[in-house]
Amino acid sequence: MNSISEKEKKLLETLDKLKNLVKIKPDNILELENLENQKNQLEIEKKEIEQRYISLQQENQMLKQKFDDFKKKEIEEKKKEDQFSQKIDELNQETDNLMEEIDKWQM
Repeated sequence: MNSISEKEKKLLETLDKLKNLVKIKPDNILELENLENQKNQLEIEKKEIEQRYISLQQENQMLKQKFDDFKKKEIEEKKKEDQFSQKIDELNQETDNLMEEIDKWQM
């Protein structure tokens, strides 16, 4: 029985709320319309911001890829420089050896 009385009480409360809704004043209707317009404007702005965010994410991803490519290229260039330096060192050593041989032959 208790649940029936609770249901009746909830039903009466809901009916009271509905009666209050029917009694909305014209000023309140205008206010509701304004709120609806503001809500719509905010939703439009939200969509624009989401689109900008997606665009920025794509740009960020592209820049990361360019940066990674640049780092790889820099590493390759450094490796080439090291190889070149090593070749120069080898040539200098060979030149020194040849100069020593020439000095020996001249004596």
